[in-house]
Amino acid sequence: MAVEALSEEQAQAELARLADILSRANTAYHAEDAPEISDADYDALKARNAAIEARFPALKRADSPSEQVGAAPAESFAKVAHAVRMLSLGNAFDDDDITEFDARVRKYLGLGAEAALAYTAEPKIDGLSLSLRYEDGKLIQAATRGDGSVGENVTANARTIDDIPEEITGAPKVLEVRGEVYMSHADFEALNSRQSETGGKTFANPRNAAAGSLRQLAASITRARPLRFFAYAWGALSEPLADTQKGAIDRLGALGFSTNRLTALCDGPDEMLAHYRKIEQQRATLGYDIDGVVYKVNDLGLQGRLGFRSTTPRWAIAHKFPAELAWTRLEAIDIQVGRTGALSPVARLTPVTVGGVVVSNATLHNEDYIRGLDSKGNTIREGKDIRVGDWVQVYRAGDVIPKVADVDLSKRPAGAEPFEFPARCPECDSEAIREEGDAVRRCTGGLICPAQAVEKLKHFVSRAAFDIEGLGAKQVEQFYRDEWIAEPADIFTLKDRFGSGMQQLKNREGWGEKSATNLFEAIDEKRRIAFGRLLFALGIRHVGEAASNMIARVYGEWEGFTAAMDAAADQVGPEWERLLSVDGVGEVMARSLVTAFAQDQERASIDRLTSHLDVQAAEQPDTEGSPVAGKTVVFTGTLEKMTRAEAKARAEALGAKVSGSVSARTDLLVAGPGAGSKAKKAAELGIETIDEDGWLALIGDA
Repeated sequence: MAVEALSEEQAQAELARLADILSRANTAYHAEDAPEISDADYDALKARNAAIEARFPALKRADSPSEQVGAAPAESFAKVAHAVRMLSLGNAFDDDDITEFDARVRKYLGLGAEAALAYTAEPKIDGLSLSLRYEDGKLIQAATRGDGSVGENVTANARTIDDIPEEITGAPKVLEVRGEVYMSHADFEALNSRQSETGGKTFANPRNAAAGSLRQLAASITRARPLRFFAYAWGALSEPLADTQKGAIDRLGALGFSTNRLTALCDGPDEMLAHYRKIEQQRATLGYDIDGVVYKVNDLGLQGRLGFRSTTPRWAIAHKFPAELAWTRLEAIDIQVGRTGALSPVARLTPVTVGGVVVSNATLHNEDYIRGLDSKGNTIREGKDIRVGDWVQVYRAGDVIPKVADVDLSKRPAGAEPFEFPARCPECDSEAIREEGDAVRRCTGGLICPAQAVEKLKHFVSRAAFDIEGLGAKQVEQFYRDEWIAEPADIFTLKDRFGSGMQQLKNREGWGEKSATNLFEAIDEKRRIAFGRLLFALGIRHVGEAASNMIARVYGEWEGFTAAMDAAADQVGPEWERLLSVDGVGEVMARSLVTAFAQDQERASIDRLTSHLDVQAAEQPDTEGSPVAGKTVVFTGTLEKMTRAEAKARAEALGAKVSGSVSARTDLLVAGPGAGSKAKKAAELGIETIDEDGWLALIGDA
């Protein structure tokens, strides 16, 4: 549905959906090196999120994708706090976007259209961002971008890369060099051949191979991988490298770092676009993957004046390349079931080279796309549907996941039948339903669907859920593979099913008697669990941590809640209305909840689980004497005497609702240094605003 046509409730549900998709996409791309959606799809979803937020600013979520960079660092690596944040770039997709970028920069700086303003233009390397810290000329630390503020310590691995010098001379006392780790096409093909011959993991593309190689726990594996590094930026400095972007890059080259030879100075949009096309023409012959061109204001003084938005600099933009096209035969359509139950159609193709990459699979999006319809029900491809045997046009958007774009009906074989999308899950035969307003059909099997089981089990033991010491994602995968656990209830019967449970477990690689004993004790400790944690741990679609805790506070006890869900199963009546009245619960989330509890197999799985648990009633905040009970509070700016999490927890304990955005429903804004648009909006709406000291004085000992 178009953003302009969304109601406020629809917009809220859509923002929740987009936050979920984009969060998972960030984790898959940045933390797991296994992208689930293409760059182009990611960019489109993020643009839609921004458009909805612009139209409904009061609905902006605390976990808005527009405020996020990358993904949290993996638990297997030590964390590194970046002295200077590693931000992402805004995107441009056509010539007009570049003209508008130049106009925005000039307007911000107060420069007329005729004033000279130089930019650098350089290829956008498709690899893994890395920051290298040198002190007194010696490499002391290397870190991935992570979420922009905290990355992963990969120093030992970075030392194995030939393009990264261990020591440099003539550099500032402190120098953080930033750039991209990548793998050449030739090295990528050779690596995949070796991996295939030895039965190892092969990689989908050079970016995944480079990221996976750098993030190995054993530096010896990284050393055996042919990684390279281009330097193109910097972080913390004890003294400037130069006065200009180009001068600083040249300085890095003189210090011994590899810099891209295609970096050029451009005088305005015309020269920027000309260099973009020059690089685009050379793209197939570069020998490494790029997905666009990055433009940066050349004068570093002007960069400083332009500054940053929340996640992107105002002085730079990435001009993405368009998709690449080819024609081939569609041999079959397979249905894959994702970890959220989404049924995704996949095109199996006669292999074809698209932009230098051999493509044999492509996404078909959803059932409407196969039928020749877009998300609004309008015809696409002139209404042509997609059938097995068709001659189809394939394009690579963002160089990650190929897609089928068009069909040549003149080559359609006689007898080709329209594709019938399944209404039942091909993995577990549960009903596959399509919610109103959703383009995707999803399996309702939940925990009993093998395609969803492992990911749901990982979620079940995650930190905000059961958080069982010694039972993380790796152990869950192992136990599921060994058929020790298939659903959450199995975790709590492990010890009984194995007698003492000790012998079988301690004989496994990585386990001993002590670790086995510790695991069973940790499992027993979690038999007593809070209502909110249990609900969140079930991984019901749309039901996040905050919503789970809010629902728990409203219903109090688990037994009463499950009875209420049974009574609300028909989505009418007083219990349905009560559910909808819970703060933050809309129709989309409510339908997801009652559907989960109404599915016989999933309900049986939940009941088996709770038979092993002592579910604690939700604690109700003692709001007697609280000056903020029942009020909506927003925190903005920098809090200096407490963390944001501490402030939120204290406010909620006093019976307040903490929101991430200012609206007419906001009662109080607590503004620290750096408060911006939220403080301005609060003033416009006449909302009471206090500083951190005022907040502490207000709540006192309450």
